[in-house]
Amino acid sequence: MTESKQVTQDFLDSAQYLTTSILQYEDVYGEDFVSPGGKSMAIEMIERMQLAPDSRVLDVGCGLGGSAFVMAREFSLFVDGIDLSKNMLAIANSRLQAYGLSHRVDFQWQDCLTLSQVDYYDAVYSRDVFLHIHDKARLFSVLESSLRPGGTLLFTDYCCGPKPWSDDFSAYVEDREYCLHKLDEYAELISRAGLEQVTCQDISQRFIEILQSDIDKIATLNPATHDLAGLEQSWRQKLTRSVAGDHRWGLFTAVKSS
Repeated sequence: MTESKQVTQDFLDSAQYLTTSILQYEDVYGEDFVSPGGKSMAIEMIERMQLAPDSRVLDVGCGLGGSAFVMAREFSLFVDGIDLSKNMLAIANSRLQAYGLSHRVDFQWQDCLTLSQVDYYDAVYSRDVFLHIHDKARLFSVLESSLRPGGTLLFTDYCCGPKPWSDDFSAYVEDREYCLHKLDEYAELISRAGLEQVTCQDISQRFIEILQSDIDKIATLNPATHDLAGLEQSWRQKLTRSVAGDHRWGLFTAVKSS
């Protein structure tokens, strides 16, 4: 994989994010969520940003809109959510209307590498999305530009341990066309973009605990509407990779210079 590789909407929506797959993920993670930890993890991450009411947030890879809905309802924030998956956005926009939150939340199809706003957002938030983006240097440069002076970047993402990886983990990364980095490499990329007060935290043990809880939940789902064997196998494989140290989970924060 090279840093110039570009994951497309067609690839996402025809592979990992088929509508049927999205809805099965949601049944594991919780209503409106397709990222580990669901709503409780989202609340914890949003609280970390310590944003004043009516602050404006960019949610990169907003998925089904779960975090954006929480930001609007429980934190009185304005949120612009963007995603490359049209399948995700179709569901998110239908729920946005049903929830009556369009005065605070807006969802748009957009590649985050093409953002043009400058000094606009009080915070940029993302949950397990940047693994799809190969040009990380450009990514963080664009996000830095979009933040207001003093604005906050917070994201979680899949990371990796040092190579050599297991054959299974290598095949998993290749099949999904992920671009993963070690935590310290991520921190360096963020710093090179001009962001300050960079922190990185290995939360892989938290990921392992969530996976174990998810496996228990999968066993309770309806076998008539869910591929229980497939879901359990997928989650157990992630658990094995994480326990082995190949698959890691990172939490990162940074601030734009004021």
